[in-house]
Amino acid sequence: MNTKPHTREKSYSCEVCCSCFPNKQYLATHMRTHTREKPYSCEVCGFSFTMKNTMLQHMKTHIGKKPYSCDVCGSIFARKYNMLQHMQTHTGEKPYFCEVCGFSFTRKHHLLQHMRTHTGDKPYSCKDCGSSFTRKDGLVIHMLTHTGEKPYSCKVCGYSFTRKNYLLQHMRTHTGEKPYSCEVCGSSFTRKDSLVIHMRTHTGEKPYSCKVCGYSFICKSNLLQHTRTHTDSTKLDTPPN
Repeated sequence: MNTKPHTREKSYSCEVCCSCFPNKQYLATHMRTHTREKPYSCEVCGFSFTMKNTMLQHMKTHIGKKPYSCDVCGSIFARKYNMLQHMQTHTGEKPYFCEVCGFSFTRKHHLLQHMRTHTGDKPYSCKDCGSSFTRKDGLVIHMLTHTGEKPYSCKVCGYSFTRKNYLLQHMRTHTGEKPYSCEVCGSSFTRKDSLVIHMRTHTGEKPYSCKVCGYSFICKSNLLQHTRTHTDSTKLDTPPN
């Protein structure tokens, strides 16, 4: 007599990616990841979702209900899933690995976004100029270049920015904060990318090369300045018509 427990086979397959599901409802929900259909909308802000329970969880952000708290730092969350993701900032766990370069991430959607740097996929396009982006927030920020909107303003000097991180970087010019320090010589910087460029003075790395003469530079701006020496000399060497 066969005593093995009965297991239901996954009989519903996605025609796009061949993923299998135990019932038709799960398949229908999965298909929305391909069609980008979001039939469940928030009555407060209009934000849309592929699943009803995700929308209901989102509604808690409007009523202020945050029943899940972090045991380490006390941060509170509307969804248990968000709390579990937050916990990874304390544990350092990054369970999602890129099979191409080995880079790891705390969240699956961060990995999916990263994979586009390898595939070149840019699914978000600007209707005004056709520029494409790997992430939706990249498109949203780009659109500000067309509207001229700069929603982030400095309370000290009134200067405005298209991105919040640009404002935060700018604020350091007022506070004098330089949170990024060189481990070799102790020099400190207001921006991380400035530290990265500085480190090349220690490592000798010069990743930006001139296509005309092969001369290399530690940063792109130095390369752009250098290339003008070629274009200017070309203009001088070209006889007038």
